[in-house]
Amino acid sequence: MKTFKAAPLIFLLIYTSIGWPTHSVCKNSHLEIYYISCDPLQDFAFTLDSCSGLTTGSVNIRAATVLRHSIRELFVTVNLFFNGKSIPIFSRQLCEQNHPNLSFCGKKKGEHVYYEGPVSFRSYDIPHGDFNVTVELFNGDQHTIVCTNFTILSR
Repeated sequence: MKTFKAAPLIFLLIYTSIGWPTHSVCKNSHLEIYYISCDPLQDFAFTLDSCSGLTTGSVNIRAATVLRHSIRELFVTVNLFFNGKSIPIFSRQLCEQNHPNLSFCGKKKGEHVYYEGPVSFRSYDIPHGDFNVTVELFNGDQHTIVCTNFTILSR
């Protein structure tokens, strides 16, 4: 009986020490994007309709996770890592406590969050090179909701 209880714990320790798998978002002759969860306790699902949308300023995405913490307030920060230095490029409050802006604002711990739709941004030419971008969503209590490291390879 003790072996049966210990097996899941051993599996969890081995799996979390190995880490989450790297997921491919898109790949074409000029651009490759991959991501891996930087939250050791939770993976994250993310898809992008096409790589070409990234140069037009609007792209359709799908993202999903199961909440480990409730989100009455939700904040996002995006940092670019270049030559070992973190450069903050975006920070915004997505959900306010009494003013839900998005459909998943107000979701409770254990609920499934799913977003499908367009994301608009200023269009930039993606420079050639390899970049790492970290996107972190956290609630008003500073608990991580989603943390993801993107690797962008532009040729």
